[in-house]
Amino acid sequence: MKKIILVLLIVLVILIVAVTGLYNGLVSKHEAITAKWAQIENQLQRRNDLIPNLLNTVKGYASHEKTVLENVTLARSQWAKASTVEEKVKAAGAVDAALSRLLFVAENYPNLKADQTFLKLMDELSGTENRIAVERMRYNEAVRDYNVTVRMFPGNIIAARFGYKPATEYFKAEEKAKSVPEIKF
Repeated sequence: MKKIILVLLIVLVILIVAVTGLYNGLVSKHEAITAKWAQIENQLQRRNDLIPNLLNTVKGYASHEKTVLENVTLARSQWAKASTVEEKVKAAGAVDAALSRLLFVAENYPNLKADQTFLKLMDELSGTENRIAVERMRYNEAVRDYNVTVRMFPGNIIAARFGYKPATEYFKAEEKAKSVPEIKF
């Protein structure tokens, strides 16, 4: 009888340790997603802070490209107004598209391409875009890691018990981003 009770206690302790480990892993992975998203927002904000300086530099050379400049400004303001992750993902895509059109326009102005302020801002923006790409990749990896844990056995039982659901906000390239922007003069 004592052996049975001892075996049951050992099994219970192992079960408690396993459930605690799984739960703590879920919490850790969920927090990793939040932290990775915050880093994306940090880089998107950095890009948003660079855009006015870039626009002012380009305006001096390309004053008749008003529509392109307005689109960049509008996309930037949409990102600033976005409050949910989904809205921010969509707004970030709009900024990506608007910036690509702006860069296409800048290619048509040789003096602008040689301007030191423009070159410095473009270098900053390029570095920021690279950081955004890296942070998006890290975010997607964290979402994938979390989702695998939430969906696989026995994590799915623990996740359901404590109200953890799969995260679905992957960063994806928009269809527009796969095509070359068309600029009409």
